[in-house]
Amino acid sequence: MADDIFSRIDHGRTSDEVVQQVESLILDGVLRVGDRLPGERDLSRRLDVSRPILREAIKTLEQRGLLISRHGGGTFIADVIGEIFSQPVMDLIGRHRRATYDYLEYRREVEGFTAAFAAQRATAADTDLLTEIVEQMRVAHADADFEREAALDVEFHNAVGEAAHNIILLHTLRSCYRLLSDGVFFNRALIFQFSGTGDKLLEQHIAIFEAILAGDADTAKKRAEQHIESVARTLREAERASDWARVSSLRLQQRCKNGATEQPKKKPRPAAK
Repeated sequence: MADDIFSRIDHGRTSDEVVQQVESLILDGVLRVGDRLPGERDLSRRLDVSRPILREAIKTLEQRGLLISRHGGGTFIADVIGEIFSQPVMDLIGRHRRATYDYLEYRREVEGFTAAFAAQRATAADTDLLTEIVEQMRVAHADADFEREAALDVEFHNAVGEAAHNIILLHTLRSCYRLLSDGVFFNRALIFQFSGTGDKLLEQHIAIFEAILAGDADTAKKRAEQHIESVARTLREAERASDWARVSSLRLQQRCKNGATEQPKKKPRPAAK
């Protein structure tokens, strides 16, 4: 964890001041789910507050559900994203394909204006992060590491959301990507392993990145929307191909079971007249 994300509290030095600073870091997406806070001595030194004040602040943050302490293991940022759907609703979504395409339709609209905001608002640190992620995507693609590509896909879109500098968008998108990473809507491996899709996805991500880098909001929006449209088309094609393969396999099994795959016996030729 970077040393400079916590700043010295100059005035007041009360637990409320500590609480406000940590809450702001969580709200702005600087501290993410699972991040571990520095140890008590180290953090009190960085904030320039007494350890009793720090303990009081941490207790308040725990009561608000923002921190979780593990005995002997430290203090961590709690799962502030959580589940935006109850388990029965997620199970329902998983059984009905049309929910997947509603999800992608929603993402198309949201990610369009998110990319536009990012093109207008991205800082040097934002573009540095996007550059690093894109380079990692190139490497993972060259190595045919589908699992790594899928993880970097989510990291890329998260980074675009961060570059948009809108905290509501940031946390909304993180909730969406949580569902995607958990496989609620579809198996992402089906997308990445479908013929030729990996090349297209990499090109699309690079195109969005370049538009953001150029500060071209209209192009960034258009390319983000086209990317999600392409994902929806590819998913339909991949699911259809998977269904074809499944049905063909069942047909073959049935034919083998019935002996229909044996070579037919040749009929004797009729005698010459």
